Amino acid sequence: MSNPFDPGYFTEAELQNAGFKSIGENVKIYKNSTIVGLANISIGNNVIIDSFCTIIAIGKGELKIGSFVHIGGYCFLGARDGIFINDFSGLSQGVKIYSRSDDYSGKYLTNPTIPDKYKGVSRGAVRIESYVIIGAESVVLPNVTIGKGSSVGALSLVSRNLPEWGMFFGHPVRRIGSRSKNLLELQREFMKEYSHKFNGVK
Repeated sequence: MSNPFDPGYFTEAELQNAGFKSIGENVKIYKNSTIVGLANISIGNNVIIDSFCTIIAIGKGELKIGSFVHIGGYCFLGARDGIFINDFSGLSQGVKIYSRSDDYSGKYLTNPTIPDKYKGVSRGAVRIESYVIIGAESVVLPNVTIGKGSSVGALSLVSRNLPEWGMFFGHPVRRIGSRSKNLLELQREFMKEYSHKFNGVK
């Protein structure tokens, strides 16, 4: 008997026919996720998107997810001005990424019910480079790049670019150390050992 509380993942055929801009092999997306703007979304190989994620890529928005990427449950990706997540990166549960945000100063009106000319929206693509991990409930604001190999601790606020191979934490985020590059060697070993399963996928 199937578990009535577990909706499961979409099948490969369902994903291939859903209308994504492109989608790779071995992609698992939970059926209780909300994804809008499929024609603007590209997904690589070996990707998992867990339960209750919300992904919005409407209008001119673009979301590009590389390979070997995990997006934990309850994440929100607002990609109306672009979100790019590169290979071997991950978002832990409840991470929020915004490519546009209202002005909170009181100088403008706010929220989606208001025409743009009355709002002071900040906007810009968010770029998450390879080997990045972002901890639970962290928030990433528009026009930010998180450099290759960096990590962001849980409950952090990222409002500026972060350089490569750093460890960051805080509200707002601050550097607390350097991250080991040992994972690069592990990645090479992993790909060599399991290359027969990836059909040449990098």
